Amino acid sequence: MAGSILLSGCFGGDGGSSDEASADPLTPSNGKLEATIRRTTNGVPHIKANDLSSAAFGAGYAQAEDNVCLLAEAIVKARSERSKYFGPDAEPGSGDNMNVINDFSYKAQDILGGAQRDYDNLSSESRAMIDGFTAGYNKYVADTPASDLPVECRNQPWVKAIEPTDLLAHYRIVGQYASGALFATGAVFAAVPPGGSASPTPVVTSLDKKSGFDPTKVVDKARLYASERTNYNDMGLASNAWGIGRNMTEQGRGALLANPHFPYTGHRRLYQMQMTVPGYLNVNGAGLLGTAIPLINFNEHLAWSHTVTTSRRFTLYELTLKDGDDLTYIKDGEERPITSKTLQIEVANGTATPTVLQRKFYYSEYGPMLAADLVTDPTGGGNGLPEWGGTNTQGATVAYAYRDANANTSGLLDTWLQMSRASTLKEFQDVFRNCGSTLWTNSTYADDQGNAFYIDSSSVPNLSPAALSTIDFKRRYSASYNTLFENGLTLLDGSTSRDDWVEGECNGLVPYEDKPKLLRSDFVQNSNSSYWSTNPDEFLTDYSPLFGEENAPINARTRLGLKMLQNPLDHGLDPNTPAPAGQDGKFSAKDLIGVIWNDRGWYAEQFLGELLDRCTDIGAGNVNVPGSLLPATPSVPGGDSQRSVADGCAALQNWNGTYAIDSTGAHTFRTFVDIYMRSFPDDLQTEFDPDDPVYTPADPDPTDKGTADDHMLESLAAALTLLDDASIAYDAKLGDVQYYQPTGGVPPGGDASGVVTQSSKIPWHGGDSIIDGAFNAVGVVNSDFAEDTIIPRKNTPQYEDANGSRFAAGLSSTSGEGWKIARGTSWHFGLEFTDNGPEAYGLVSYSESSDAMSPHFTDQSERFSNKDYRKLLFTESDIEANLLPQGETKISE
Repeated sequence: MAGSILLSGCFGGDGGSSDEASADPLTPSNGKLEATIRRTTNGVPHIKANDLSSAAFGAGYAQAEDNVCLLAEAIVKARSERSKYFGPDAEPGSGDNMNVINDFSYKAQDILGGAQRDYDNLSSESRAMIDGFTAGYNKYVADTPASDLPVECRNQPWVKAIEPTDLLAHYRIVGQYASGALFATGAVFAAVPPGGSASPTPVVTSLDKKSGFDPTKVVDKARLYASERTNYNDMGLASNAWGIGRNMTEQGRGALLANPHFPYTGHRRLYQMQMTVPGYLNVNGAGLLGTAIPLINFNEHLAWSHTVTTSRRFTLYELTLKDGDDLTYIKDGEERPITSKTLQIEVANGTATPTVLQRKFYYSEYGPMLAADLVTDPTGGGNGLPEWGGTNTQGATVAYAYRDANANTSGLLDTWLQMSRASTLKEFQDVFRNCGSTLWTNSTYADDQGNAFYIDSSSVPNLSPAALSTIDFKRRYSASYNTLFENGLTLLDGSTSRDDWVEGECNGLVPYEDKPKLLRSDFVQNSNSSYWSTNPDEFLTDYSPLFGEENAPINARTRLGLKMLQNPLDHGLDPNTPAPAGQDGKFSAKDLIGVIWNDRGWYAEQFLGELLDRCTDIGAGNVNVPGSLLPATPSVPGGDSQRSVADGCAALQNWNGTYAIDSTGAHTFRTFVDIYMRSFPDDLQTEFDPDDPVYTPADPDPTDKGTADDHMLESLAAALTLLDDASIAYDAKLGDVQYYQPTGGVPPGGDASGVVTQSSKIPWHGGDSIIDGAFNAVGVVNSDFAEDTIIPRKNTPQYEDANGSRFAAGLSSTSGEGWKIARGTSWHFGLEFTDNGPEAYGLVSYSESSDAMSPHFTDQSERFSNKDYRKLLFTESDIEANLLPQGETKISE
């Protein structure tokens, strides 16, 4: 990661303030941190200070005020102390041993140790922000009685003052969401040489036998968890972002659509705030909890958003072991050692003295060793690499390790500070010319000069042409290698320096000039498909395959987004739904928030008309219902059957084709299209055409059209059977069966049976990203815990197929429950630059606070349900005009 760059030029975005900049914009001249926090509509904090450290001080205080339990649990995780406070199991008494596995894995990945080692090398800017945020968080914790904290962490010993290195350790976990964190549930833990034991041993106290914890069984769980993941491309996050250039905006300047689809619970909640240091920084946006500066932002001159990229952030290495020595490998004909470290964690055991467990972990020059046989378990559809000490297809004795492009994220804050201080396109691009990285995301940008710019700004390993050619050769001629690659695992040869990362100017990462990027005056966009289709008028080609696929099918959200951009006056299926760019074909800020909220879905626009034609053909006749189309559950009738689809067809005939809360029949189409696409993946007759990526593949097979054997009608019949079992009416309003309802009330390690609903059901618009192809993507989460945490939540039992894949986008198998939404459209806005500066409208869909007692717990959620956006306040006059009663707080050390 690049160090800090003090960008040249005057930053004019001071929010209208006439205050002069501090002599030292980083730290207070009197050594005392001081900030003013002004809360406006829906509790959004606008933090103003005379220096960067003090602004971060205000940010830490405000975030703790709204989300202290989540922040405190994140620090426990980063310090590898879940077992210390909550016992060995994420679910107490379950024997899952997940806390032990996580704690050891994060220690093995050097999360806290690396942060403690790197802290002294931070830039002065990063240190100012991290120190300031830590002090602000600590002040809130010190000033707030433990008995007054939210119930999820009330009177808990783990809510306490933290160190700056603890916060930096949390950033290391954030940086590795798409890399090392994927291996922290077992693949690192289970990696031991032949004859070695992965079981931790107690070294301080004997174990409490009543607890039922047996450390010898931890490795069995680790091996199970490691083999459960089959795809390393999908990190469970998605987003849409559009940069609109001068040719397509009402004001002839730039405009931005920002629409991340993130979890509604846990550490990946996005938090909006404005930070102002007069003469130095003025930025409004939202970042992941704990970040000391917003990440998806705008200032006076430019704006940007991020989307999860298709790039790869780590590589696997196959090490050729020395004959008879499982701890030595051969590289370039020379012997290299596999080293080890003995690590310890504390585990609560029901007494005042925790048990201390220790384990030995192993490392190559590339990084931690991996149990690759579990990572690529053939039963999960992977390649099936041998275990440590096994033989590969060439007969060599091998072991495996990985190198992580985001192992060190010490420069995380520097990148976003530089972006936030930029005032021109060149200054923004300079951040990445100087090796800045956004870790695992693309960046989509617009500015007041009418530029629209895209770059894959993630951390991607820089491989030599020879290494890339070898990957291409292996993919072509080895089906097993290609399967491995397509599952997100890039396997390199650790026996030759040919496959080492090219260190270059960016420490092994691809430099700016070799990253996919595009500058346009019409539009750039990304919805998590490859960079290749950023704008079909100018395909991006000839980049490293580690960035993603070229000339390959794009996902449904990307197809729908491009369709709306290319046809800005097209209303879709519902003439009452506003066209993407309104009546004039030019985008404004309100048009762009309307694009997110128009609730269109790709598959409805592709298939609904055809399905209704087939409904007309079959009429009241019966349709076959193959038992293979239905989920594997005792409550759904098994075997083949027949039924009429007339009532379902009637519901779809009256559907307006959108996923609005008052749309009737949307969920019926969702259930149909899920069954159709999963059961008949080869039914479309027009194959993908790289010259027409938006409208291909297409065209359902006309064979048996309108008969009992029609694949589309069979899928609809199965969908109706499933909805019958779930007690969901075919013509129900979407808002009656799809809703947001936060749950909680129990701390980590507490009795999950005590989890309660914390609000009434809030009707929720939007559709599933994959199944509905909805641009406004929302969805159900299958987890007993808030995302990334072990804080209990109410999970929704779901219909699943025989392979454990959910049916109908997570439809609950509890009668009448429907879809309980817990992810998707989160912090989102539409923005246009005008002659008077940035004008933006949006919301944080799940609201600012995770505290059920806060007035800002569901206030924005109600607004989202009602499609009632708010103006994103930026200028001093707007802030002062919208202050909440007692909305200004001055804090100091």
